[in-house]
Amino acid sequence: MPTTTVNDIDICYESFGPDDAPPLLLVMGLGAQMTLWSTGFISELLERGFRVIRFDNRDVGLSTKTAGDPPDVMALYVQSMAGEPVEAPYTLTTMAAAAVGLLDALGISAAHIVGASMGGMIVQMMAIEHPERVLSLTSIMSTTGASDVGQPDAAALGALLTPPPTDRNGAIEANITTSRIICGPLFDETEARGRAIEAYDRCFHPAGSAFQIAAIAATGDRTERLGAVKVPTLVVHGREDSLITLSGGEATAAAIPGADLVVFGQMGHDIPDVYWSQLADAIFGTAIRADIH
Repeated sequence: MPTTTVNDIDICYESFGPDDAPPLLLVMGLGAQMTLWSTGFISELLERGFRVIRFDNRDVGLSTKTAGDPPDVMALYVQSMAGEPVEAPYTLTTMAAAAVGLLDALGISAAHIVGASMGGMIVQMMAIEHPERVLSLTSIMSTTGASDVGQPDAAALGALLTPPPTDRNGAIEANITTSRIICGPLFDETEARGRAIEAYDRCFHPAGSAFQIAAIAATGDRTERLGAVKVPTLVVHGREDSLITLSGGEATAAAIPGADLVVFGQMGHDIPDVYWSQLADAIFGTAIRADIH
């Protein structure tokens, strides 16, 4: 997979489809590599005429890792919930700028952008801070950064904040356990095991999640700034999401003028294959709105 230097870091990415098709950038979530965007879902997007680009955020996969000891995520969570300022090596603003830098490197002036979980937060920041680079916005299973919406339930929070074992088998089993907790009633253990093995063997770097959590906490509440987003926007959430609960998606849709909210009844914090076609249709419909906007 190719790598390009963006804002002093190396970003690993992959592009699918013809270069002259409408570009669609996929941005993945906390601790998740770009390979979590399933090739099956990407195929659905390709069938709808997009050029699809996915990439590893900093601190995951084959992109640059932050040097030094990772922050204490439990302390960060307590600070964030108390409304105290959080210091971090970088913020979601930095991560959004890296995504824009990747578009620059690929010669793309503007793109349809789709983000999942923390990726949803990053694409929100792209729309806020780089509006001229965004054709349409899709925020999936994400939230606004406000402390009173989207908060995880106890089991999901515990899974999020518990460091995984470092041995291969232990890390894989911990990944599967977390997926079982957060993925809702459509959890598929065979699929989860395959994803966990792929993720570990491609790059196991649990410290990266701590730096990314710090970036989220340091960025804070985006609600007011989301009110200035003008591009056609789709907000997608699962009713069974226990990691970023439904109120996070509802608040995101309420904050962005004219945003459409789609709630999938059996979806948790995951994008199950049963919803791929419907989700791709909704993203395509949002992109069409951008063409006539």
